[in-house]
Amino acid sequence: MTAPGDTARDTVLGRIRDALALAPAPAAEIPRAYRVGRTLPDGERLALLTDRLVDYKARVHPCTADRTAEVIAGVLRENGARRIGVPPRLDEQWLTAYDGEVLRDSADIPAPSLDALDGVVTASAVSCAETGTIFLDGSPDQGRRALSLVPDLHVCVVDLSSVVTGVPEAVARLVPERPTTLISGPSATSDIELERVEGVHGPRTLAVVIRTDV
Repeated sequence: MTAPGDTARDTVLGRIRDALALAPAPAAEIPRAYRVGRTLPDGERLALLTDRLVDYKARVHPCTADRTAEVIAGVLRENGARRIGVPPRLDEQWLTAYDGEVLRDSADIPAPSLDALDGVVTASAVSCAETGTIFLDGSPDQGRRALSLVPDLHVCVVDLSSVVTGVPEAVARLVPERPTTLISGPSATSDIELERVEGVHGPRTLAVVIRTDV
């Protein structure tokens, strides 16, 4: 029976709620038949990840671990980055060749003020070679999400040992309770005429430093 003032929509939704209460849905079993545990040799994973990142218009800089600071400084110099932000626990050795100003991020710094930085340098949690996706999980060497999204340049350091073949392998390495940011190239979107526009939702430039012997 319809109560005074009820609309047809109220009546329909009320009947749906009543039906759901009387017949709760059984727990559904989710099939997980996708491929897992895939591996590729180091060289193939590096080549695949590089190919995907370049296709997404990221700039890739492979190097050995002992050249990390040199390569990062070179990337920052090429992009005119004189004032950068870094997560609170980024490896200090990575910045020894950089002669600009470094701001250690903290929760006390308002997110909008990060726009005054020329760029940011972070580490990464895991990367998926097949999709060219880098995962940040908010660890102290990766920082809060705003730090990697607000500045116009993101220099992200990836260890080859953290690069896996596919998405299931990448997800298996993540901690579900951590805030995860997925990066596949610089921020980009298309307008109504399908013209590519970069830097709308995040950094306009993504430089990935891949340490091939770590």
